[in-house]
Amino acid sequence: MNLAFSASRMIGSRVLIIGDIMLDQYQKGVVERISPEAPVPIVKVTEQIFRIGGAGNVAQNVAMLGGKPTLIGICGNDLYGENLETICSELGVDARLLRSDARETTLKTRIMAAHQQMLRVDRESNKPLAEAEYARLLEKVDAQVDNFEVIILSDYGKGVISEQFLAWFSQRRKKGQKVVLDPKTCNFPFYSDLYCMTPNTKEAAEGMKIPIAGRDDIIEAGKRIIAGHKLETLVITLGAEGMAVFLPGHGIFHLPTMARKVFDVTGAGDTVIAVVSLGLSSGLDLLTSSILANCAAGIVVGHVGAVGITQEELTGVLGSWTTVHHEKWADL
Repeated sequence: MNLAFSASRMIGSRVLIIGDIMLDQYQKGVVERISPEAPVPIVKVTEQIFRIGGAGNVAQNVAMLGGKPTLIGICGNDLYGENLETICSELGVDARLLRSDARETTLKTRIMAAHQQMLRVDRESNKPLAEAEYARLLEKVDAQVDNFEVIILSDYGKGVISEQFLAWFSQRRKKGQKVVLDPKTCNFPFYSDLYCMTPNTKEAAEGMKIPIAGRDDIIEAGKRIIAGHKLETLVITLGAEGMAVFLPGHGIFHLPTMARKVFDVTGAGDTVIAVVSLGLSSGLDLLTSSILANCAAGIVVGHVGAVGITQEELTGVLGSWTTVHHEKWADL
C-alpha cells in the first residue's frame, strides 16, 4: 500500500462542508508579574493570530491538502464575520456564508503564555436560527448539494445542524451521496441514515448513554451506534489510543496513534473528518482514508491551536513509512 500516492490522489477532490463556523483568536505573550488587583498573572501580549475554527477548520484542512472545499455556514454581520470571509479567501475556500444581523460571530479567544493556555473567553450564540435565517440556509444548501458526492456535516451545537435541518437534508440529498458527520452529543438522537459518523470516545459514550472503559466497550458502543442510527460505517477516535474503524461485512479495525508529540488536541477531530472525507471523494476506501486521517491527526496535535496540514507534510511523513500497523479487533 503506497500511502503517499494515495494521499496525492486527494488533490483536486471536491467536498461540501455544512456546519458551525467560528473564529479562533490567539493572544500570545509573556508573564512577568502578578496583578496587584487580584492573584492572577498579567500576560503582556506580543502577538495576535486569527484562525478559522469549527466547520471552517475542516474546510481549511481540505484546502491545505489540495482539495476543493465549499463551505456553508452562518456568522455575524460584524468585524469578526469579515475576518472569517477574508481568511476563507486567503485559504482558497469557496465560502457561502450567511451574514446575520441577529447573531454575533462565534469567537473563541485564547490567552497564551509560554505555549500554555492561561484563559479562554467565548462569545457565541447557540440559539436556533431565526425563521428567515433558516430559510436562507436551506437556499444555499439546496443550490450546492447536487454538485458533490461527499458532504460533511460539522456539528458544534451552534444552530446550523439542527433536528429540523437534518430532517430536511435527509429528504433533499441524492441517493448514493456519502454524508460524513462529526457529531455533537446534544443532537445525537437526530442523526440517522448517514454513510459515516466520527465521534470521539466521550461523544460515543454520552450519545449512547453507556460507559466506555476499554476495547469491549468501544466495540459494543460502535455496534449500537451503527444499528441505532442506521449508519453504513463508523469511525470512533480514541485520543492517545488512535481510532477504531467499523466496516460492516469486513470487521472492526484498530489503528494505533501515530502522534510522536502532543501539544494541543484542538481541531484534531476536524482534521480526521476532513481527511476521511477527502479520501472518499478521491475514490479511496474508508479504511485507507482512515489510515491517512490517523496519520494527519498525529501531525496536527504536535502544533498549538487548530491548524491544518499540508499535502507536503502528510506525504513527507507517509513516504518514510515502511509498514502500516492496524489490527482487526472483531468481525462485524
